[in-house]
Amino acid sequence: MSPDRVAQDAPWLLWLLNAMQWGQEALLQILHSVGLTPDVDGQPAWPWSRRLAGENLLLDVGQARAIAWSLLAVAVVVCLLVLAALLWRHSKKRWSLLVTALLIVMATPWPQPQVILVPASPSSFHHNPLSFSDAAIARGAVHYQRLCMDCHGATGNGQGPIAAQQAVWPPSFTGPLLWRRTDGDLLHTVRQGVFTHSGQQRMPSFASQMTVAQTWELLHFLRAQAAGQLLQLSGNWVMPIALPNMQLHCPGQTWQQVSDLQHQRVRLVGLADVKSVLPDPRMLTVWLPPANQSASFIPAQIDCVVASATEARQALFWLTGTENFTQTQLLADKAGWLRARNDRGADSWSEADLVCRVNEVVQGATQEDSLTRLLRSMDSQPLVYVKGGSVHGLQ
Repeated sequence: MSPDRVAQDAPWLLWLLNAMQWGQEALLQILHSVGLTPDVDGQPAWPWSRRLAGENLLLDVGQARAIAWSLLAVAVVVCLLVLAALLWRHSKKRWSLLVTALLIVMATPWPQPQVILVPASPSSFHHNPLSFSDAAIARGAVHYQRLCMDCHGATGNGQGPIAAQQAVWPPSFTGPLLWRRTDGDLLHTVRQGVFTHSGQQRMPSFASQMTVAQTWELLHFLRAQAAGQLLQLSGNWVMPIALPNMQLHCPGQTWQQVSDLQHQRVRLVGLADVKSVLPDPRMLTVWLPPANQSASFIPAQIDCVVASATEARQALFWLTGTENFTQTQLLADKAGWLRARNDRGADSWSEADLVCRVNEVVQGATQEDSLTRLLRSMDSQPLVYVKGGSVHGLQ
């Protein structure tokens, strides 16, 4: 099982991760509501230096089982103690219940603290309040070029022009770093800087040069840039990435942006010859007109046109590494994840176009066309992954 993606054939583990994350967030909200923890960067601050790390349980399933057994043991022990209190006057029954509770505590395989507890920051449980949109990605690119590119490089590989001058070589974003850490921990890193155990500064604080909203925009851009670089290097979206939210014009419909197209497959086409796109009731077709082409005429097979075309082209450049989008089609699944890419024209899909997958493509009957098999694979293998202990992709 991958530490970054989780198949839904382990529902008990997904339930455990959800319970751990929900419990910590619920505790934080309770503490904040009674005034025991302040706001930091606009959201409640986590008051402790450690948090439960659900993501580590994917690396050590044995520890996950130990947590599950320990939770069950705690529930049983609590019940036994309650019964002992109710039967306090019956000494024999009382002591037998207490001894049973003690034996359960001694026999339970308790998890190792160093596995489930990791360092936390006050913003560890912060969530990015900004939509993952083309506009946010485009603005984040400006922040990156202004403040980050000299160290981290134009592609985010950590090899900028002044990288060698730093006390510690800057990390590369062309890996799982941005997906494994929580949004809040990334926010804290950018705004507060990074220091070694000896107090030496590894990265400066940028809190005085960016607002909180601009920092969230930067994080959206970093994830888009990293996804595109991983696609270029490996031929796949190795880590999950969503279809960015874009402003839409949908004749005859009330949809105004991509986020309105919930629970439906979306085909984004950038073809110049949009008339070659065949209508397909299995998905909604969104057209991104080329830069030199107006969308005054919308063929019937097109459901929506991207209204924020300039920002959309910028965002898709970072997501795909493709500057010329006029031969490209992208497919997003019903949960909004980008799953397939086709650069060969309107009607030439194949199973190999599934560039974000959980397992191997599901093989279908020979009479099925390639696009049908591809869609069936997307639907039969919903994408679920864990970032910072939080399960994503179950909507």
